[in-house]
Amino acid sequence: MMKLAIIGTGQMGRALVRAFAGVVLSAEDIAVYDVNEESSKSLASEIGCAQITKVTLNRLSDYNAVLLAVKPQVIAEAINNLSTYFQDKAILISIAAGKSLAVLGELTNGNYRLVRVMPNTPAMVGSGVSAIAYSNSVDEKIKNWIMQLFSACGLAFEVPEKLMDAVTGLSGSGPAYMMLVMEALADGGVRQGLSRELAIKMAAMTMLGSAKLVLESGQHPAVLKDQVCSPAGTTIEAVATLEKYGLRSALIEAVAASSAKSAELGYQEGNAGK
Repeated sequence: MMKLAIIGTGQMGRALVRAFAGVVLSAEDIAVYDVNEESSKSLASEIGCAQITKVTLNRLSDYNAVLLAVKPQVIAEAINNLSTYFQDKAILISIAAGKSLAVLGELTNGNYRLVRVMPNTPAMVGSGVSAIAYSNSVDEKIKNWIMQLFSACGLAFEVPEKLMDAVTGLSGSGPAYMMLVMEALADGGVRQGLSRELAIKMAAMTMLGSAKLVLESGQHPAVLKDQVCSPAGTTIEAVATLEKYGLRSALIEAVAASSAKSAELGYQEGNAGK
């Protein structure tokens, strides 16, 4: 039986606990811990799971999987302070951006089966994308369980770790791109006379509906785009304008820039102190 302890009850930690509870795990098989004990207490009360506090850290040993939902800059400190209480050969899941499996292995002295996950913020509403990479010690049974966990908050994909920078550029940073596009669409609607509230709702629903259409129809976005573009019509006029001002190339370059920055940070991390 799998039992999961979540370290860190910030926005992403809370979102993941809510997604997992009652779907993949019962509340009785979940525990939460945070240095801010009021935060973990409120989440434990909401979910009906256990709360681990600073004086009950030994209870971490009751859980054979640990999810580190902490910021990258404090993950080393968290592992140093808490790993004494982890089960030997526990499954250690990290969502810390930029922390490679190799770095996690160094921080844990190779004592755990490691899983690296990059979720994105729409996981908070059950529509996230999670990319998952595993250390060699993770078997297929555990991989299937991890996939079930993260599928509970959206789509989950296993990827080679070398592609995590590309994942960062596309889905990790992608919600910010979409927010900019949504804001710009709403501004366009306001410019044409719509109220701000109505324009934002219409822009958001248009993006949501378009995304669902791609996922549920299985058709290529170009095909679906062409279905809206009538000859000499309003939409093809708008698309031509978007092409003129470089929307497509700007988004492609944004993904590339984010991926490159992710790789740069990983390189700096791997060469720190050398």
